Amino acid sequence: MKGYLSVREISYKWNVSERWVSKLAQDGRIPGVERFGRSWAIPEDAEKPVDPRKEKEQKQ
Repeated sequence: MKGYLSVREISYKWNVSERWVSKLAQDGRIPGVERFGRSWAIPEDAEKPVDPRKEKEQKQ
């Protein structure tokens, strides 16, 4: 699909695991994400969501 990347491609782009990208997609935290069969189609220009665990560490 043009304009979309796979979970694997996004994981390399964002420097996170494929499992984490899948979890973000499943939770609806990536705007514009679409389910394509058993895979996720993620827009090329999607921004990496902020990890709430990191925010907690910075506040302490």
